[in-house]
Amino acid sequence: MKWIKALSLAFALAALGLVILLVATARKPAEPVGFQQVRVESLSGPIAVALLYPTTSPSWPTTFTGDGLLSVSRDGAVEGTNLPLIVISHGNGGSAMSHLDLALALASAGYVVAAPTHAGDNFADQSRQAEPTLFSQRADQLRSTIDYAMQNWVGREYLDPDRIGAFGFSAGGFTVLTLAGGKPRMSAISEHCRRSPEFICQALAQLKSSLLDDGNNAGTFVKDERLKAAVLAAPGLGFAFDAESLSDVRIPIQTWSGDRDETVPSATNTDQIAKGLGTLAETHSIPNASHFSFLQPCGLIRPEPFCTDPEGFDRVAAHKAMNAEVVEFFDSHMPPSSQRN
Repeated sequence: MKWIKALSLAFALAALGLVILLVATARKPAEPVGFQQVRVESLSGPIAVALLYPTTSPSWPTTFTGDGLLSVSRDGAVEGTNLPLIVISHGNGGSAMSHLDLALALASAGYVVAAPTHAGDNFADQSRQAEPTLFSQRADQLRSTIDYAMQNWVGREYLDPDRIGAFGFSAGGFTVLTLAGGKPRMSAISEHCRRSPEFICQALAQLKSSLLDDGNNAGTFVKDERLKAAVLAAPGLGFAFDAESLSDVRIPIQTWSGDRDETVPSATNTDQIAKGLGTLAETHSIPNASHFSFLQPCGLIRPEPFCTDPEGFDRVAAHKAMNAEVVEFFDSHMPPSSQRN
């Protein structure tokens, strides 16, 4: 039975080696960050929400994020007062961890970040992607996340209700824009898709979504007056907006696009939105970036196509620069009350 003992020892050593590797490569934010996971009720059902925030509590590499460990303080005490809140909306099939590097940068800079995993439209559950109300459900879930943070979260007393912003990627960009006051013309989806082979059109066709019919049953989009600034990264369904449908957006919007994005082409999405927003838009384009280049830099696990970038593109460096710009944008447009005119 010596071979059994040898095999057991080999497995034990391999497991130990994996643990050592995970700990050694754990992501460490620039400043101590607290971390909580909560369940939030919304009109479209319960959603899982990750919260990241400033803390002075000790951090440990014990939180698994799907592709590695994160060195944070689980349920650590909130540090600071009148803290700004940023909600993050991921793209189709993503999760609360899709933009973890940005969440850590924001939390390290003194922000509270609340990132929902959208119900029925995430990496583990795509059961609602064919529903015509998918996008209005996502907006409701993001609004419910703000409600929870401001009314029910244990750290709500540390938040400033006048400093709330949002970040959205892809479908999350569309979600955030509707909360900012955008009123999408959902009938434009069928019109656009009849003449375009764009990825979203192919996806909706595969799902047999009724959004390709007339869009009249897409649900209601309600503006959230609490938002003071928003960032959209490669926002989807941009062709459903124009100057008229964006006329109720009154807050500054920062947009990001990749000039190699063939999944959500800038010309019919980000550029269309920026044109409709006019002077409210601060536009950025990242050279050589594809659509998935906006997802957080990959760790030990590197699934295709989410971790594949155009040749020569440095996702880590690009995100470092972009995250700094996003933090600066929110700092500029959501200052503390003592710095407001």
